[in-house]
Amino acid sequence: MQCFRRQPKRSVSQENILREQSRRVAALNGIRLGLKDDKDLKFLLKGSQLLKVKSGSWRKERFYKLQEDCKTIWQESKKVLRSPESQIFSIEDIRDVRSGHKTEGMEKYAKDVPEYRCFSIIFKDQRKNLDLIASSEDDANHWVSGLGKIIAHSNSMNQKQKLQHWIHTCLRKADKNKDNKMSLKELKNFLKEVNIEVDDYHAKKIFQHCDKSKTEALEDDEIEEFYKILTERKEIDKIFQKYSDAEGFMSCQNLVRFLYETQQEEDAVVAAPALIQRYEPNERAKRGNAMTKDGFLMYLLSDDGNIFNSSHRKVYQDMTQPLSHYLVSSSHNTYLMEDQLTGPSSTEAYIRALTKGCRCVELDCWDGPNSEPIIYHGYTLTSKILFSDVIKAIKNYAFKTSPYPVIISLENHCSVDQQKVMAQHMTMILQDMLLVAPVDGNKSQFPSPEQLKGKILVKGKKLSRREDPTGTNGNNNLEAEDVSDEDEAAEIEDESVKTEIEQKGKSDTLKLAKELSDTVVYCKSVHFNGFEDPSHPRAFYEMSSFTESKALKLAQESGTSFIHHNIRHLSRIYPAGWRTDSSNYNPIDLWNVGCQIVALNFQTAGTEMDVYQGRFQDNGFSGYVLKPEFLRDEQTKFNPKSVTEGTWGTKKKLLLKIISGQQLPKVNKSKNSIVDPKVTVEIHGVQQDNNKKQTKVIENNGFNPKWDEEFTFDIEIPALALVRFVVEDFDMSTKNDFIGQYTLPFTSLKQGYRHIHLLTKNGDPYSSSTLFVYINIQDCD
Repeated sequence: MQCFRRQPKRSVSQENILREQSRRVAALNGIRLGLKDDKDLKFLLKGSQLLKVKSGSWRKERFYKLQEDCKTIWQESKKVLRSPESQIFSIEDIRDVRSGHKTEGMEKYAKDVPEYRCFSIIFKDQRKNLDLIASSEDDANHWVSGLGKIIAHSNSMNQKQKLQHWIHTCLRKADKNKDNKMSLKELKNFLKEVNIEVDDYHAKKIFQHCDKSKTEALEDDEIEEFYKILTERKEIDKIFQKYSDAEGFMSCQNLVRFLYETQQEEDAVVAAPALIQRYEPNERAKRGNAMTKDGFLMYLLSDDGNIFNSSHRKVYQDMTQPLSHYLVSSSHNTYLMEDQLTGPSSTEAYIRALTKGCRCVELDCWDGPNSEPIIYHGYTLTSKILFSDVIKAIKNYAFKTSPYPVIISLENHCSVDQQKVMAQHMTMILQDMLLVAPVDGNKSQFPSPEQLKGKILVKGKKLSRREDPTGTNGNNNLEAEDVSDEDEAAEIEDESVKTEIEQKGKSDTLKLAKELSDTVVYCKSVHFNGFEDPSHPRAFYEMSSFTESKALKLAQESGTSFIHHNIRHLSRIYPAGWRTDSSNYNPIDLWNVGCQIVALNFQTAGTEMDVYQGRFQDNGFSGYVLKPEFLRDEQTKFNPKSVTEGTWGTKKKLLLKIISGQQLPKVNKSKNSIVDPKVTVEIHGVQQDNNKKQTKVIENNGFNPKWDEEFTFDIEIPALALVRFVVEDFDMSTKNDFIGQYTLPFTSLKQGYRHIHLLTKNGDPYSSSTLFVYINIQDCD
């Protein structure tokens, strides 16, 4: 029989000492966040009782408290056998904090409570929202304001501050007896906590080097010495030494030389003094217009040292071209949170897509009870939401991330009466946002994203006798008529769906209400009957939707014709019916022929979504990316399947060195699990450019692995290429575990020594996980 030794009970004085230590640590972390003596922070550290709301019948009191690290929140749980880890969530995982009844849960289950006492925590991943009710308005304000400040201040910390905060948090965690000292055993536990395996000999060697007092425990300055050894970046020291003097200063002149020669910065003379002022922590060096090693590291870890061109974080492309000249960030079945058959529908899915830069959202509309149209995936068991609630969510979040137009893609299955209700909701809720007439009377081509700023367009069927979007043609007294039905839900490859369709009986036509028809101006849905005859041109505002297989077939067999079609018309692509798990297809081949609205399942993480978000982080994350000139030129002969026949920009050679990694996250949360990282570099573009190469595996080191491996890639069509960096935990017996990735357009790459700030599986940034690389781009002869 195994015996468990009970921990000795602490005395009152010991408890007081620990409490005081905890208070001091919390105060120090508050200072690091720039929130010294902040009242909201103090309230959160003290904690409070809150009512947690799950349903109409589940509303229970729980205690919530910000921990001393000012990074995590502890929540009381009444569940039996709940692990301590499951009672904690990180502030880094919070996407948003909303006061009032701003979630579906609050709308449904907390209407009896005043809005000023309610708030919700929205998480970055697929976790459910945390809906909470405070006992008073003051308490709710403390939580909303306090969390908002911590998130904002954490995001504004530089990489060095984040690293210092993280390491000191891990040190505190490793200090099991809370004596502010670190024994050899605690040091070894700490190293595992930060994702590095060190054998006993090396751990003891580091420990003895730092233990100047020979007390068999590290404290104060000795812990700081250990911190310096741990965070040493020899690969950066080597670069710095090449450009610095004997006293350890890099003059402004030498910084200019480094920026110009190595970083390929054209404005090096102007940039150098500004970088010194921005990143140099040493006042003496700053006054002397020079940079120390610390300042140099801070520059390389900053946005200015990022692999992504910081000037592309703003809208820099011409936004005055016709709408059809842009790729548009687009979501498929936007209302779904999970799969296509049984998962939940939610207005939250629209909010998430819109805040990720999505500019085209989909609404599948069906008759609902009480004459209120509903949205769900027809013929399936997905849950239902009100059309009016979705329109409200679109109104509130359409332009928070980007000012450029949002397209509502309607799949309409409603009766004429409920179509009139749909039109009424859009008109009443969206008001001036809803585009109901052509811009400046434009009848020959699309207006530009610039002209459509702040506007919401409707894509849908239009009465045939009112084809002219200006409304000047046809019989204005027409109330309703039959139009062809587009039923994407009926394409789902599932037996229960097919049975449901057979039982209901499906018509190929639908009666369309004039009121709903009138909301469609520039995006009239029509069936695709082949590429147009030049002698009988189709109206520019007519657009077709294609399943991925049909679109890929057209791209493969008639690439140049598809490109010409997409210069004047919009094309929307959606996933095949067999993708009931909400998996995604590769958008690249369809972008390569100029398809604009390539709709993906935003709720599904993976390579396809990484590439998608990589493409649309360009041009200020506006959701619109201007197509290359050869995809907009009406005389173009470009065909992505035979790129050698023509000149499509200068071919490039990409020379890339993967140098090192920093603070890679643990994949397996087990204390003894350390990652074995390897990096894969992928090129996504035209078929000739697609390529991937990978580094060796570094065993048992996720903290500071070093690869120093070089790769070369030839890029035929730089304007269409994206580069993806993927870090995985190598496993010989099973599939490698994903650690992090970063994808960006080839044209947004910065040269020289750069840091890559890795993203999670869901596309959110890790706080301090990076790769350090060297990039050089050359023209090919």
